Amino acid sequence: MGVNKKISWVHLTSKIRQLLVATLSVTFGISVYIFMNGFMTGVNDSQSEITFSSIPHIRVYNDISPDLPVLLPEKEDDQIVMVSNNKNISYTEGIKNAVPIIENISKIQEVAGVTQQINENVFIKNGVTQNNANLSGVEVQNEDLLFKTSHYMISGDFYDLNKRSDGIILGSKLAQNLGVRTGNNVTVITSEGVSKAFKVIGIIETGSANADKTRAIVSINQTRQLFSKNKNYATDVYINLKDYNQATKLSEKIKNYTQYKVESWQESNPQLESANKVRGSIGTAMSLTILIVAGFGIYNIMNMTVNEKIKEIAILKAIGFNGKDIVQIFLTQSIAIGMIGGILGMILGYTISIIVHSIPFKIATYDTLPVDFSPIIYIKGFVFGLLVSAIAGYMPARKAAKVDPVSILRS
Repeated sequence: MGVNKKISWVHLTSKIRQLLVATLSVTFGISVYIFMNGFMTGVNDSQSEITFSSIPHIRVYNDISPDLPVLLPEKEDDQIVMVSNNKNISYTEGIKNAVPIIENISKIQEVAGVTQQINENVFIKNGVTQNNANLSGVEVQNEDLLFKTSHYMISGDFYDLNKRSDGIILGSKLAQNLGVRTGNNVTVITSEGVSKAFKVIGIIETGSANADKTRAIVSINQTRQLFSKNKNYATDVYINLKDYNQATKLSEKIKNYTQYKVESWQESNPQLESANKVRGSIGTAMSLTILIVAGFGIYNIMNMTVNEKIKEIAILKAIGFNGKDIVQIFLTQSIAIGMIGGILGMILGYTISIIVHSIPFKIATYDTLPVDFSPIIYIKGFVFGLLVSAIAGYMPARKAAKVDPVSILRS
């Protein structure tokens, strides 16, 4: 250990109470930073998981653009020309042949999975009770790959849709409103008056209130039969990516593979992205503020140390220590405090996170409060704490380096 470090060690160990207070301030600052960021990240991830349990990262569907031009025929004077709104022009609904689109999109490296659905508004009836619902015809395996639908089943088996042609799965709130449970029969009535009896083979609960209140799921082949559509017909092609934050960028690329409307989740649900950013910003701001407050505590303690050791500093400079040596002595002390506090802060932050993560909180597939334990959060907390400690210690160190030994020793 060099002379400068030995002097730093003596200063640190001579005032154990001050060392403890400074270390605890860093410890609590870093622990709160780690907990807040872990908790906010966990909440954001859980919210995204619940949201993406029913909506895709990218959606392809048939839509008429509101900007289509209206072509007027040449007319003579006093001739009346009838113009219809382009939304009322007859056109083919849905996607006639979704297979080529799915095959092309599946080849894109960033794509994690693709599936097709038929989504239609229907009435579901149980005796005299009738509710509006969104009927989704799904490919069972691909649906589970994209949305982990089987994980949200609270009754029945999602894969039973492949075994029963008359099977239907209802959202938990929809089943409650209809007064049915697994094994009961319901009647699905289309907008064209076609009706068919189905047996409830499962109940699903995603945590999304709107989806749980309105969604009904059957196999895609049964939906095509119900609506008299061909075997390749679909209303939507759903795409999930390896990184859902790249949805806007990838949607532009996918537009080259189809003439249909391509819409990213950021475009269809801008409030979700905004909410995630706001929660993340609040958590980061609060935790950084606490770290800065801890830095002020270190600054005050180091400043007091400089004032207490002012004569010793003057003696050191008188016997040959220069300004850089003095800065190193006091900067070493603040960095040592930051490192000790950082290690203890990571341990305390992890302990707090474990305790909070064990608190019962039932929503969707979560039984406890969501907390993220990613190592990057702990690394950032340690680095930020060390940086704040170094800055807080550097300013008093610079003050000590400028001490005039002659004026101090004369006084």
